[in-house]
Amino acid sequence: MDDLEGVVWPPEPIRTERLVLRVPEARDRATFIDLHASPEVHTYLGGARARDELERLVPEEPEGWPGNFVVELDGAMIGQVLLRRATGHQRPAADGKADLGYLFLPQAWGRGYATEACTAALDWLAGELPGEPVVLTTQSANLGSMRLAEKLGFVEVERFEAWDAEQWLGMRAPVR
Repeated sequence: MDDLEGVVWPPEPIRTERLVLRVPEARDRATFIDLHASPEVHTYLGGARARDELERLVPEEPEGWPGNFVVELDGAMIGQVLLRRATGHQRPAADGKADLGYLFLPQAWGRGYATEACTAALDWLAGELPGEPVVLTTQSANLGSMRLAEKLGFVEVERFEAWDAEQWLGMRAPVR
């Protein structure tokens, strides 16, 4: 995966009805560690990473590359939305396209925050790179992500086996 070239970064914070999408800051470090150490968050992502390893590896100021948004609710980080270029993707239909990813703390699940945050990030991308198609890959067993993909307008391109599970690849047509 590569950064999105040609976008203005960092953008002004993106405000939705309930959330703020912004660049990572030093105050987010503990939440990044919580996200990546959570067995619940990583059920369909190959498993959680060891907290002590993350404490050593996560920089004091988390990386703020183009397309890396912190999702904030009432001043606290609840998740992350990622948009990156899918270079070297193992599926030809996805290679070179913008790729959407997201992680949210379990206590934020089921409240529509992921839909709201991903919609805002996709709208930002459409403004920055008009006509850019976006892909999303998730395990087909991850019913929450499958529902989110449908709400966001992703349509199945293919299913394939990887990481010992069936994967679903969807694409969202460019917004014009």
